[in-house]
Order: sequence, then C-alpha cells, then structure tokens
Amino acid sequence: MRIIVNANELEIAEGTSLLSLLERIGRSSAHVAVEHNGEIIDRSDFANVQLRAEDRLEVVHFVGGG
Repeated sequence: MRIIVNANELEIAEGTSLLSLLERIGRSSAHVAVEHNGEIIDRSDFANVQLRAEDRLEVVHFVGGG
C-alpha cells in the first residue's frame, strides 16, 4: 500500500506499524517526533499505530548541537 512520508511516496506492507516504519527508514523512535494525518503521536504509541493506505506522515528527527 502507498503512504506519504515527508512528502515522498513509500510502498509498505499492510499491517505495518509506525514503529516498524521508523525502523525501516532508519530513524530511532527515541529521536523523532511524528505527525500522523495531522495529529502528533506520542512516542509510547508508535508500536500501536497501524498505518493505512494514503496515510500522511511527517517525521522530524532531533539534532543535537553545541
């Protein structure tokens, strides 16, 4: 099925969780914020969110500096 991640189309399997997607795209769940169809998702819910066709995600990773 097709979803949109940061304005890019991505094909994923049905039943993919948000946590699995983050692992697939190489993002640590501890270092990102995720907006799913316009709603910010709490990090503790990443494993429980099942993605569906045409979902839209914005994944922002934190960058440290000093």
